[in-house]
Amino acid sequence: MAENIKIIADNRKARFEYELSDKVEAGIALTGTEVKSLRQGKLNLGDAYCQVDKGEMWLVDAHISPYAMGNRFNVEPLRRRKLLMHKLEILKMHQKVKERGLTLIPTKVYFKHGRVKVEVALAKGKKLHDKSQAIKSRDLDRDARREAKER
Repeated sequence: MAENIKIIADNRKARFEYELSDKVEAGIALTGTEVKSLRQGKLNLGDAYCQVDKGEMWLVDAHISPYAMGNRFNVEPLRRRKLLMHKLEILKMHQKVKERGLTLIPTKVYFKHGRVKVEVALAKGKKLHDKSQAIKSRDLDRDARREAKER
């Protein structure tokens, strides 16, 4: 049975800037106008990250544009949003962040069976030479596909 998933935003910049590992799916606590805005695809994960505070995980700096028809029900676009996860999952992620010096990055936001979900990954920053190596290998792959297509 295929899962009913509709991707809202994909943080491609994170895949380039960081080495990602240990991905976890989390729910997110939103207001009604934020959900309507997400249905229109108005989300920017560019500078977003997650942090653990007092045993709860929060999504910080994710920009959800105000809903056009929302008037007084709209909330601040850059507010902190609570991620819904089991305590044990949060503790495991927080432990890895503390001991290894990693960061929690949202990599994807999507609708799954009508509910908004966030994919959070542990991330380690890439060095400059790693990024240039990634660009080089991507270019070589593209050239190889082009060659194969021409033949």
